[in-house]
Amino acid sequence: MVIKWLFDRIVALIGLLTIWWVFPLVAILIKIKMPGGPAFFVQKRVGKDGKLFNCHKFRTMTVKHSGSTVSVAGDNRITPFGAKLRHYKIDELPGLWDVLVGNMSFVGPRPDVPGYADKLVGADRDVLRLRPGITGPATLKYRVEDEMIAGFVAEIKAGENPQIAKLNNVPDFTAMSDQEIAVWYNDNVIYPDKVRLNCYYYRNYSFVKDIQMIFATVLGKKIEYAGEII
Repeated sequence: MVIKWLFDRIVALIGLLTIWWVFPLVAILIKIKMPGGPAFFVQKRVGKDGKLFNCHKFRTMTVKHSGSTVSVAGDNRITPFGAKLRHYKIDELPGLWDVLVGNMSFVGPRPDVPGYADKLVGADRDVLRLRPGITGPATLKYRVEDEMIAGFVAEIKAGENPQIAKLNNVPDFTAMSDQEIAVWYNDNVIYPDKVRLNCYYYRNYSFVKDIQMIFATVLGKKIEYAGEII
C-alpha cells in the first residue's frame, strides 16, 4: 500500500495548503453561533494496530451533553449550525491534518472510540490493521446514519418496524428511551455491518476503488462495492 501512503500525504498537504483559509472562517462562525466552547472537537480514537490517537473535527454539539457516541437526526445535542457542518461534511476537514501526520487515511474504516474496537474478535480484528479513514465503504453506505437511526427509533415507537422480525435478541423496546434504542440499533445492526464491509475492504484492497470512493463522497454519488450499492 505504498501508493496509498504517498497519495494520502501528498493530497492532504495540497488540500491543507489550498483550503487553509476555511479553518479560521469556520472556527470564527462556531465561536459566534455556538459560544461557550472550543471550535475544534478533539477526541481519543482507536487507530491502526489499536493505538489511540487524537482525532480532530470541528465541534458540532453543545459543550454539555450526555456524551453518547450515537447520535440521531434531530438530536438536541447537535446545534443548528453544527447540523449544517455535518450535512456538508465540513466538520471532517480537520481530519486532513490527521491524514498528513499519518494517523488516518483518506479511505478506511471510521475511527472508533475506545470500547468498540475491544469487542472485535477473530477475523474481525483485521479492521485494526487499517488506518482509519475520512471516508470508506461503511461511511458511504451509512452516510445518513443519523437519519436511519432516527427512522428506526420512530418506527419502533409507532410499532411499525418490519426489521424486528429479522433480528435476534430483541429487547423490550417499550422500557427503553429513544437514546437507548438508538444505541441498541447501532450496536446490533449497523456496527456489525460496518465491520463486515471494512473487513472486505482490507481483504480486497484496490487503489482504484479508493479513488472511486473519494469521488463518491465528494460528489454525493453511489457506487457498487462488495456486491451492493453503497
